[in-house]
Amino acid sequence: MIVPTSPYPILYEDNHLIAVLKPADLLTQGDETGDPNLLDELKAFIKIRDQKPGNVFLGMVHRLDRPVGGIVLFAKTSKGASRISEQFREGSIQKTYRALVDHMPPEMEGELTHYLSKDEMTNRTHVSREERAQAKKSTLGYKVLGQVGDYFDMEIKPKTGRSHQIRASLAAIGCPIVGDRKYRSTKRYRDGIALRATGLSFAQPVTKEKIELAIPPAWND
Repeated sequence: MIVPTSPYPILYEDNHLIAVLKPADLLTQGDETGDPNLLDELKAFIKIRDQKPGNVFLGMVHRLDRPVGGIVLFAKTSKGASRISEQFREGSIQKTYRALVDHMPPEMEGELTHYLSKDEMTNRTHVSREERAQAKKSTLGYKVLGQVGDYFDMEIKPKTGRSHQIRASLAAIGCPIVGDRKYRSTKRYRDGIALRATGLSFAQPVTKEKIELAIPPAWND
């Protein structure tokens, strides 16, 4: 029997979890557009590869915005989904991102705290530096690693999991992500926006072994 090849690189897999590399401009899950999405395509691959006669369980425990590429973790069992979701809620999962921005931040390293509110009609997050009704607190740490051409390469470690928090917070300090027209970038980027999910650290849901996944941002590919 010929074993099918995954449509997306598999970075990690065990009985309960699978992590793959999502390309920029692909939906993590289906929406009203009906466009192809990572969740459905990965389920179809697993069904064929594992010769599953019925529906394939694949739990989405987090997601990336459509224009963002990088590491996405799915649960293959309900136990895996429950325990990984708990780690996300507790904040014990460490996510790392890399971004190219077209202005140098005020400091080379620091922490950004904002209060975010989502406009569902425009799918845009609004930022306030002060607490306000219905706004959710967002915190992230960042470090400028160097320059790539005319842009500044940043490592970002979110401490909260708010919608568009990296994109909106960086734009709020005058450092929009390259290619992110929604958040005031005037530059074009070849592939989605210049934001990549490059690291994910979590505990395996049964053995509790620490799993650390990392990929390069591939700015120069």
